[in-house]
Amino acid sequence: MGAGSKLKLTLFGRLGCHLCEDMLRDVAMLRDAAEIDILYVDIDTDPGLAERYNDLVPVLMHGTRELARYRLGSEAVRAYLAEIR
Repeated sequence: MGAGSKLKLTLFGRLGCHLCEDMLRDVAMLRDAAEIDILYVDIDTDPGLAERYNDLVPVLMHGTRELARYRLGSEAVRAYLAEIR
């Protein structure tokens, strides 16, 4: 990653999902500690995403790589972020 560039992560979730809310909160703490942009995508706004991720949310992705599902394993995610920087 170049100096000053932010890593972009995508969090797939849905409204009313307590696990999604928990992961969004936990990812926000990561975002505040590192140079990360988080895109939150409500899967229910896209039929294809709803079909793909229906019972899997929340899912945290970096590009096509899944970093976490259901709960944020913050140590594993931090290790991954350190590795790619």
